Amino acid sequence: MNFTALRKFLIPETIFGIGAVDLVGQYAEKFGTKKPLVVTDAGVVEAGWTTRVMESLAAFDIHGVLFSEVTPNPKTAEVMAGVAVYTAHECDGIVAVGGGSPMDCAKGIGIVVSNGGHILDYEGVDKIIIPMPPLICIPTTAGTSADMSQFAIINNTERKTKITIISKTIVPDVALIDPQTLMTKSQYLIACTGMDALAHAIEAFVSSAHSVMTDVHALEAIRLVHGNLLDSFKHREDMELKAKIMLGSMQAGMAFSNASLGAAHAMAHSLGGYNGLPHGECNALLLPHVVDYNFSAEPERFRIIAETMGLDPRGMSASEIRSWLIKSLTDLRSALGIKETLSSKGIRSSDIPELSDKAVLDPCLVTNPKAANKRDIQIIYEEAT
Repeated sequence: MNFTALRKFLIPETIFGIGAVDLVGQYAEKFGTKKPLVVTDAGVVEAGWTTRVMESLAAFDIHGVLFSEVTPNPKTAEVMAGVAVYTAHECDGIVAVGGGSPMDCAKGIGIVVSNGGHILDYEGVDKIIIPMPPLICIPTTAGTSADMSQFAIINNTERKTKITIISKTIVPDVALIDPQTLMTKSQYLIACTGMDALAHAIEAFVSSAHSVMTDVHALEAIRLVHGNLLDSFKHREDMELKAKIMLGSMQAGMAFSNASLGAAHAMAHSLGGYNGLPHGECNALLLPHVVDYNFSAEPERFRIIAETMGLDPRGMSASEIRSWLIKSLTDLRSALGIKETLSSKGIRSSDIPELSDKAVLDPCLVTNPKAANKRDIQIIYEEAT
């Protein structure tokens, strides 16, 4: 590893722990915000977290404007609807409360509010010129890490694919990470988002853009998520376990936001845009197959991953480590209740060429440790089907 190579490392101001959600009013006041758009979804509203955010804002005489018209895999139309609400109410900042969908939608709204045009104008890397309004993110899932990252993923419903927007201008100003928000999530959502966090960490560690600064966070994320996800899934009321998973998700976000990702996420983005499958579930179904494909490119780094997951690799061949790693990921996925295949989710063989066409264009594929062309991606999809 080159310890002297130039690398940057970018994350928001981060507050972690019980009660972080109640600091939103204090931080909004610091930004001089008087009327933020509060971007969320119906499930978060029902769970009571949006009310709690509104109350914290009101305590500082800040009047939030609610925008809760966000659905899973946030769509371009939802972003533009949020822009209209922001403009009509003359808002001056954004608070995102929820999982990856509200946070990515909030980023999209901020991009268009400041730069004009349509959200599709900003697909790609470093297309945003003017910084967004102040953005405070309050994640309520442990997986997407949109509160940490310089990524926004938006569903282009016309093309039936997700677009990726990457820019340091969309890194949130503040992330308020409160483990107690996980207590209202379904077990299956905890499973899927946890597998997403694990995929973030693994892909960041073997990414061609990894560095000494991202490696430490990626490995700690693997240790925390792999070591605690199943127990957290089984023991819903254990706050300490929830905190460990939330911390692991945060560490994974620090890693992948700076090292980027790989084929699993490129393929998951294509799947999610094509038929609306939950992003974490897509990653869970694809990850073992992508690890199998990538192993030969980075056998030593995958050995370190396996060791971090609990394997004693002494005396084992690379092939044996590879088999153990794939089995471990598959067993974890199954133990979490994610037992299906892509075919059971409605993906047909005839869909794979189109899915592959879109996946090979995803920016996440650029940093995959092993070059992958359309046929390579097709084979991985076929194996997962």
